[in-house]
Amino acid sequence: MIEKFQNWFHENSITEVECLVPDLGGIARGKILPTNKFLKGLEDESHRLPQSTFIQTISGDYATEDSAGALPRSVYNPTDIDVILKPDFDTMRVVPWYDDPTAQIICDAINLNGDDVINSSRNALKNILKLYKKDKLTPIVSPELEFYLVKPNADSDYPLEVPVGQSGRQETGKQALGIDAVNEFDHLFEDVYNYCEAQNIEIDTINHESGSAQMEINFQHGDPLDLADQVFLFKRTLRQSALKHKLHATFMAKPMENQPGSAMHIHQSIYNEKNKNIFFNQSTKISKKMKNYLGGLEKYTPLLMPIYAPNINSFRRLFATWGAPKNVKWGIGNRSCGFRIPSIEERNIRIENRIPGSDTNPYLVFAANLASGYLGMKNNLKPNPETKDSAFKDKNSNLPKNMDESLTLFENDEDIKSIFNEKFVRSIAAIRRVEYQAYLSVISSWEREYLLLNV
Repeated sequence: MIEKFQNWFHENSITEVECLVPDLGGIARGKILPTNKFLKGLEDESHRLPQSTFIQTISGDYATEDSAGALPRSVYNPTDIDVILKPDFDTMRVVPWYDDPTAQIICDAINLNGDDVINSSRNALKNILKLYKKDKLTPIVSPELEFYLVKPNADSDYPLEVPVGQSGRQETGKQALGIDAVNEFDHLFEDVYNYCEAQNIEIDTINHESGSAQMEINFQHGDPLDLADQVFLFKRTLRQSALKHKLHATFMAKPMENQPGSAMHIHQSIYNEKNKNIFFNQSTKISKKMKNYLGGLEKYTPLLMPIYAPNINSFRRLFATWGAPKNVKWGIGNRSCGFRIPSIEERNIRIENRIPGSDTNPYLVFAANLASGYLGMKNNLKPNPETKDSAFKDKNSNLPKNMDESLTLFENDEDIKSIFNEKFVRSIAAIRRVEYQAYLSVISSWEREYLLLNV
């Protein structure tokens, strides 16, 4: 294996290597090494990170037992034992925006005893995929990722603004699917396509969404682990491309007050060993297995909202924006449903989950989708009847409306703990609580505006 790395480095004239690890928030952690140090580390397993990397919050703090009693002693070890980084050669790519030839590689996290690190998001997805493999099933996913381009803003108290495009003007109104509105940032997207091609990130199409300077990138369908890797790398790629053009790109679920939120819709289907889509039935179109899968999504999605809505801002997208599905209903072609079936043709039949925000960790979102569907098929769950009218009319949401409610549901379900591992569940819950407490300690501009001199 070391020889494969040596040959690849030589062929690409690589001088440095970035070892990347997605943490539970989807942030790239890791270290940068000269190629000779990287190769030596492969030999003696000296590529290591602190175990606490996997209980790190979005702000860089740690979910410890000193953090409002958030994390039980059995999860956090104060001696902070190291874990081994195991680079996955199949994820090796050149970093295209650097002048010096640099490689990036995604690593798995392994304990010193050789076991997988339970609260690693990449390992969580791999464990769910093993369940499908055991049943000789192959999941296929295709994500659609929305984001905003905004003016650079150094003051976090100041609202984000729509950037100026090539015309010299800010976009106004809603330009959904507008070609010229995308071309306003054509110089940036040329770099994005070139960078993605250099990294084997298979993006399909780009289109303008309904928000001002809000875009959507569609990925080719394929293996969930590979697609999660691609989304993980794409987020970094887009941010770097935007910085080059003196813009910021954000995947916040709800970055601007009077604009729509940004989602990551997940299309998913399951194939058997004969390469047949098990969601399709020749006579009924929608198969029994597909209905069981939908039943699993209906039952378990509300319990998995700390993954689908990982941040306080995630709930703003769901409950302070018209048009975001806040239900676990399903329908054929029905965009108001949390779960939409875009087509019932044999070669295109699939389920689109419209609930996750673009701020989510792709490894965990894919894992949550596939785990829910797997439990639905295993337990023969039946979904509710198809929704044919607009679900936006229904003001009663099936989803938890805040972080506290979502964590209570998440922590107390035995099926979730069984399929993901209890330590994983406790780690996610602890991180979310620490982040929530940090949010509650901040006094907002709204409070200063309306409470300062009035109460």
